[in-house]
Amino acid sequence: MDRKASPKLRSARGSAIRSSTLPNDPQRDRSLLQIAEARAALAKEYKGITVGYRTPGLFPVFRTGKSLKSIVEAARSFEACLTEEQSRQVHFDIDSTNWRAWHNAHRFLLRHGLLLDELDDGQRQRATNLIRVSLSATGYESARDVMRLNEHAREITGRSEEYGEWFYWISIFGQPSLTEPWGWQLDGHHLIINCFVLGDQIVMTPDFRGSEPNFAEWGKFAGMRVFEEEESRGLELMSALTVDQQRRAIIGKKLPDDVFAGAQVDNLKLNYSGVPCRALEKRQQDLLLNLIDVYVGRIRPDHAKVKIAEVKEHLPQTLFGWIGDLRQGSPFYYRVYSPVILIEFDHLPGTIWDNLEPTRNHIHTIVRTPNGNDYGRDLLRQHYEEHDHSHSHAAHRRGLA
Repeated sequence: MDRKASPKLRSARGSAIRSSTLPNDPQRDRSLLQIAEARAALAKEYKGITVGYRTPGLFPVFRTGKSLKSIVEAARSFEACLTEEQSRQVHFDIDSTNWRAWHNAHRFLLRHGLLLDELDDGQRQRATNLIRVSLSATGYESARDVMRLNEHAREITGRSEEYGEWFYWISIFGQPSLTEPWGWQLDGHHLIINCFVLGDQIVMTPDFRGSEPNFAEWGKFAGMRVFEEEESRGLELMSALTVDQQRRAIIGKKLPDDVFAGAQVDNLKLNYSGVPCRALEKRQQDLLLNLIDVYVGRIRPDHAKVKIAEVKEHLPQTLFGWIGDLRQGSPFYYRVYSPVILIEFDHLPGTIWDNLEPTRNHIHTIVRTPNGNDYGRDLLRQHYEEHDHSHSHAAHRRGLA
């Protein structure tokens, strides 16, 4: 597409709050309001995404037999190259509320940790290596492509203070360990990955990924596209349903403004809706599993198999929901929801482009673990019940809550 024929750019309504010094700046006021709302949400006790009550016993602590030594080593290697001041900035307590203080907006909201853009090449390489070894090859490339398209957003808008390939913050929670709970987080525009580790178990939700545009027609990364499989497999599944099944799958008439389980929506009450997997034929169930596998397949392969096995245990309780139509090029929303996984995909209006209606040029996706195990919180709760951490010098004592 000729650059002159591109859609009209939206005005710089998303200017970074840290760069605004005007006394009555409406954009700054809007950002401050968002921060206040986010902090109010963070002050509430974490319960997790549920149907109104939490189903217990879904996430036992157990040995997977899949070593996470490479992640621990990558984290320690990253820590070793930091200055004392950087080390203070990157580290947080394992139960810090900063786990939940992520935000998709390209403005500088609630950011914490170390900004990759301010690290030297060696430090940044070790930081991205930590991300790489925690993900599958496709999961890592998906994340990096989102970051690269954030650079393309800078090329499109010229707003270097807001967009860029390395405008992402990395944090470490707890101390990297083969036995103790710890984790890391990457947070920035259109890309938030949370990785909780306990022994050889791993929880990698919330995982938020999006892009606008989702295809670079020119520039440094010309030809790059993201979320093709997420989009096409959702369409394939909906198209494979019978008319009656499609009617049951439809959960609304108007596309939502965003995914429902976004930033600081950690205690969402979300009822089951859509067509249940048990109402699908075998070939349709296979298409549903293929769709789920795109998202779960972002995790390192051995642990993706562990998660898929968990998903399959609850396949009869899994529902597929849809909003939109199947006309070529039409935007849509879909949801996969079970007691152990929530996946959302949504086409949105423009933020960079000045289109008020949703198009396929702006995509958000999110993966959550319902029933209280986002950020590995249910695993951490069980760990605390078995081990006394009331004093930093205390040995573990079983049986104490």
